Amino acid sequence: MKIRLLALLFMFCLFACQNTKVKKTVIISSKNSIRYASGLSIQKFNQYSVVTVSNPWPTAKKNYTYILHQKGVVLPDSLQKFTKIQVPIQSIVVTSTTHIPALELLGVEKSLVGFPNTDYVSSQKTRALIDAKKVREIGTNQSLNNEVLLDMQPDVIIGFGVDGEKKTYDQLQQNGLKILYNGDWTEQHPLGRAEWIQLFGVLFGMEEKANLVFKTIEKDYLEAVELAQKAHSKPTIFSGAIYQDQWYLPQGKSWAAQFLENAHGNYLWAASEGTGSLSLSFETVLEKAEKADFWIGPGQFTSFEQIEKANPNYQYFKAVQNRNVYSFSSKKGKTGGVIYYELASSRPDLVLKDLIKILHPELLPEYELYFFEKLK
Repeated sequence: MKIRLLALLFMFCLFACQNTKVKKTVIISSKNSIRYASGLSIQKFNQYSVVTVSNPWPTAKKNYTYILHQKGVVLPDSLQKFTKIQVPIQSIVVTSTTHIPALELLGVEKSLVGFPNTDYVSSQKTRALIDAKKVREIGTNQSLNNEVLLDMQPDVIIGFGVDGEKKTYDQLQQNGLKILYNGDWTEQHPLGRAEWIQLFGVLFGMEEKANLVFKTIEKDYLEAVELAQKAHSKPTIFSGAIYQDQWYLPQGKSWAAQFLENAHGNYLWAASEGTGSLSLSFETVLEKAEKADFWIGPGQFTSFEQIEKANPNYQYFKAVQNRNVYSFSSKKGKTGGVIYYELASSRPDLVLKDLIKILHPELLPEYELYFFEKLK
């Protein structure tokens, strides 16, 4: 009897000790590791991470939470209601060109198995995969080909939305596919968009590499900001162009306007509230920007000939007369995709250096423009 009692006590102690050990090692850190991106939160625990996307599109009314877990992990009951994705993943479908640089920076571009409208992809690495039929065409982002996606069975689909229309994604999820929304494009801080590489780092079990890549970009960006402050002038700038009788240009708190401010430029609409676009008449823009030093980002124009044909009144701007117009639309990939639209959000350091070179060439005498070109 005494021996049996001792045996029971030993088993109880062993069981209790094992449980105590598990409880002590479950949580590594519940603190959000994201610093610049306002719409992304990553909380790391032992063998799983809690990812929350709070602003995948401007009108989003709810947060989307995902549990990225290692194989065989028993998750707490409180997490069972969320979408669960086993990591590291082996195959992925992304739906915006802004997602592709993250894959390439991590060296996992070969895991990409599908993309909508592949002609928009500019990167040479990913274009080579597309040309080799390693990446399948899955329709358009507004009308994904469900049959192809169900046949492919990727480990995860990175969803992209503009207005909250997600019927197709809901159907795919109901059929067992994993959908994870990405809201990088809604970020207004230049480093906020680049920081979304951390999401891909968690998906591929490459957190350390993703963190290293981002820290390098962050360092280069902040050093460029500091360099720009040494400029002795602050040139005046306007942006945008006419579309359907209205001139659309960035609002003062927008992603694009933040770059101009950090490059030590005087963006003439910097004081305007909002993070989207202003819609103004031609006369309103001309009145304020007629004497501006630079026109940066003139819509899709890639030459002065196009500008003159589109609207002869553009000639009244001093920046046009002095040929101080710079565009990112002329640099394209093999199939016509604009490189800036794909890569700029992941490499804000290069965007900022371009603008510093344009506004203050004496600060970067050896630097060559990466995204922008001076119109001819």
